[in-house]
Amino acid sequence: MLTKGQIRYINQNRHKSSPEKLSINLKIPIEEIQKYLELNPAQKTPFYFYIIMILIPILFLILLEVGLRLFNYGNDLSMWIKATEGKLMLNPEVARRYFSTIKSPPSSIEDIFDEEKKDNSYRVFVLGESSAAGYPYMPLGSFSRYIRKRLELSYPQNKIEVINISLTAVNSYTVRDFIPEVLKQKPDLILIYTGHNEYYGALGVGSLESLGNSRSLVNLILYLNKFKTTQLVRDFIQWIVKIFSGGDSKSSGTLMSRMAKEQTIPFNSDNYKEGIHQFKSNMRDVIELVKKANVPIILGTLASNLKDQKPFISVQDKKYQSAEKIYEEAQHSYSLANYKSADSLFRLAKDLDALRFRAPEEINSIIKNFGNELNIPIVNIDSVFDAVSPDGIVGDNLMTDHLHPTLQGYQLMGKIYYDEMYKNNLLPKNISSSINYNVQDQITILRFPYSKMDSTISAYRIKLLKNDWPYIDPKNKIPLTKLITPNTYEDTLALRLVNDDINWIDCHQKAAERNLHEKNIDGFLQQMEILIYQYPVIVEYYNFIDQLALDLLKIKDFEKAYKVLLKRYQIKPNDLSTKWLGTIDLNSSRIPTAIKYLEESTSYNPNDNQTLYNLAGAYALNKDYGKSFELISRVLKADPDYPGAQSLLQQIKNLLNK
Repeated sequence: MLTKGQIRYINQNRHKSSPEKLSINLKIPIEEIQKYLELNPAQKTPFYFYIIMILIPILFLILLEVGLRLFNYGNDLSMWIKATEGKLMLNPEVARRYFSTIKSPPSSIEDIFDEEKKDNSYRVFVLGESSAAGYPYMPLGSFSRYIRKRLELSYPQNKIEVINISLTAVNSYTVRDFIPEVLKQKPDLILIYTGHNEYYGALGVGSLESLGNSRSLVNLILYLNKFKTTQLVRDFIQWIVKIFSGGDSKSSGTLMSRMAKEQTIPFNSDNYKEGIHQFKSNMRDVIELVKKANVPIILGTLASNLKDQKPFISVQDKKYQSAEKIYEEAQHSYSLANYKSADSLFRLAKDLDALRFRAPEEINSIIKNFGNELNIPIVNIDSVFDAVSPDGIVGDNLMTDHLHPTLQGYQLMGKIYYDEMYKNNLLPKNISSSINYNVQDQITILRFPYSKMDSTISAYRIKLLKNDWPYIDPKNKIPLTKLITPNTYEDTLALRLVNDDINWIDCHQKAAERNLHEKNIDGFLQQMEILIYQYPVIVEYYNFIDQLALDLLKIKDFEKAYKVLLKRYQIKPNDLSTKWLGTIDLNSSRIPTAIKYLEESTSYNPNDNQTLYNLAGAYALNKDYGKSFELISRVLKADPDYPGAQSLLQQIKNLLNK
């Protein structure tokens, strides 16, 4: 029989030694040890032990995520935030999903829309990169603003919402990530213009923010970026990197110049092909998601500066001539008026440019193929730009730099998209336009909210862009004080804006205040219209105009007051503007427009006796005595002593009795 010590030894070593070895060590017959082991088998680990082991890290991550959210750790990377009560806009922090090394990631042009879509709303979303956002004319000059203004003028009965959520230095990864959240907002139409940033935009194969060439991995990380735990891990990694790299390195230059990590990407190289695959796969996902939601979508081909932008980086290759050599051949063909050959050579030079700031022709081919394969409308912006350019080749006539259009170019883009919307019956339904289609474009451009100071801001932005890599060697940069010399107060404001000393709102508010101080009413009203068009929810802007109108009325400067009131009416009618426009028209014997404005004023404030009295007088002068009698009776019922009311009533009675 086994002793207690022998049993203890067997139990301690049953997993380490065979029965034979135990028998030798203990000098006990092997049969006795085997018999003991059969009677006392080793206990199996319960199945719930494994479940608990799996659940512990999951529970830990859940508790960690909840804790981080409770303590508001990191940045809010949700898609939308409240701009004001009942209004949403793109979250200015959402770009941090794609930018981890850039201190100040890009933001949108801050279009707002209703949190709850109204029945008469026509809602369009615009997605893309800097050329979709309207650089360098942001926020006013994008093609989406042309579309918005044209829709507002043509369909005043509708609530027009054109929401541009394009960002600088992003690519198809961002568009793909945005689309599910866009679809939740019930769009009537989606417009996309993207592809130029496929290599150097955030998460692109040549980008500083690259996460590798696996689309599955990148899209997984984009999904995980929505969690605070992911932010915690990223922040920890960056903290470690900062320690070993010796702290923050000062960043300078334009955002895209800092994003171009792999500067040289030769034509048909592995990275080149990966960029093409990345664009094609991401955009296919986008289109399929949109079509599945039964939402119309329009894609645009990409235009760039062909004639007046030489290749940035020319490399030697056994298969191809250098980009610089091809560009010289293109210029030679152009000088000989062989424009068709020149166009082909300019495009080849662009494709051979190893700095991929302009989309290769293959991207446009992919976009066109999507139209045929997936049956979606495509706008050939590239072809139209060629058609309106001298000798059929795009250059500085429509481009400010290598790929960003001029203001005229952006308005043309807007028209091209709008024409495609019309062609495909995608404009607001069941309501005919208030303006003939053939004159809408002309009226839209005439009414486009844009000032001389905005042009100056845009020109300064381009000067700064071309005063940096890749346009010049950074060592040859011209100091800002020598590069730009402001001549006027508004020039100084523009310089302060592009130098990040003031923001866009302050810039335009200060310009408005200076114009008002100098009694330049037109200049003041233009700046206020621009501010209101950009931020229509800021009530103070409307009040500012109303107060100016009242001040001018008090000193009886009716000519200037009328101008202010008319602008207020054009921006957004109210009881004040309609009342006094009608009253001034009545005093100037402009009876039809007086009736129009005064009738509209009663819809805003039906109990204003002064408005009702003036409208009664206007009806009387228009020989509509029945309506006049009805209104003046209402006035006297509300206030029997209203000045002049009894006299007007008696006159109307006399006229009715004739």
